[in-house]
Amino acid sequence: MKDLDITLPKPALPRGAARTSRRITRLIASRGFQKWAARFPLTRRFVRSEGGAMFDLVAGFCYSQVLQAFVKLRLPELLLTQEMTPEALAAEVDIPQDRMPVLLAATTSIGLIKRRRSGRYALTTRGAALAGVPGLAGMIEHHNVLYLDLADPVAFFRGEVETELAEFWPYVFGAQGAQDSATVATYSQLMADSQVLVAEDTLATVQLSGCRRILDVGGGTGAFLTAVGLAHPDLRMTLFDLPAVVPSAAKRFADAGLSDRVDIVSGSFRDDRLPQGADVISLIRVLYDHADETVIALLRSAYDALPVGGRILVSEPMTGGDTPQRAGDAYFALYCMAMRTGRARSQAQIAALLAQAGFSEIITPKAARPFITSIVEGVRES
Repeated sequence: MKDLDITLPKPALPRGAARTSRRITRLIASRGFQKWAARFPLTRRFVRSEGGAMFDLVAGFCYSQVLQAFVKLRLPELLLTQEMTPEALAAEVDIPQDRMPVLLAATTSIGLIKRRRSGRYALTTRGAALAGVPGLAGMIEHHNVLYLDLADPVAFFRGEVETELAEFWPYVFGAQGAQDSATVATYSQLMADSQVLVAEDTLATVQLSGCRRILDVGGGTGAFLTAVGLAHPDLRMTLFDLPAVVPSAAKRFADAGLSDRVDIVSGSFRDDRLPQGADVISLIRVLYDHADETVIALLRSAYDALPVGGRILVSEPMTGGDTPQRAGDAYFALYCMAMRTGRARSQAQIAALLAQAGFSEIITPKAARPFITSIVEGVRES
């Protein structure tokens, strides 16, 4: 079964407006106009700005590699505790003395560190935030796999690349792909760490007061439910996920003092019925791992598991739909494509899938930080 086409067509421009738009585009593309605009006082600032933006697109891969070196060499941790000279940093991370200044200057240029008058280097606020955001360093480090998958972008978009990213996230292929405990530990820790910000934004947006029990489907090692439990002391919780993650989830709940409020049910939503008894079902970063046919089956299963008036909560990074945006459309969409099983969707597309599964009263609140997560909610009315 192919993915369902649930993208609404955009209205076409009137014929005259389309012709005018094409003329303007051709004018801007002409070298003569560009030379004139670069000199004309009212346009030269715009030209410089656009030129800089274009250069950033061209050089973006170098920026990302500087960032990855910065993280892999553990420079954020070193500079978080003390300011250091280039010589001391070079010796600490085993980089030749003549190459370290190049790395430091490059890292300074992208705003992560700054050079003091003393010659020592310190973290900027952005660099300190990188050091303090849970899971961000791990996410950056694993991007070497994605970069390899995108090494030939034309072949990638033609579907001619056997991507390696799918091997990093074996659970998306079903329970049988995720039984090795060492493999599970790798992606489970990364998911749990990066779930912190997702939980923060989700809980700041949704209303769980009045909820008696929440069922988190595909909840991994319980990072989201732990945040829920700490924020809502009277709420009962159920975690449903593959057997391989149960021990780590049980430990997380025990460490947080939540064991007596959480039931852990192992299984695969592809093969098993969802546990009954919850009045809210959460799907946190689950749908974008799967094709539409799998998503529809899961949403229908969730519908059947909920009582009348029960709610479903979907929270994950989403595309911009008719208004593409960088995080969803130039990153997560490609990431999902490299995983070979899922797709990044817009709020409108997920709302359409919920409606197809039977949900109503569907809402799509504005995301506080779309690069972290967006949310769609629905209700079972009958």
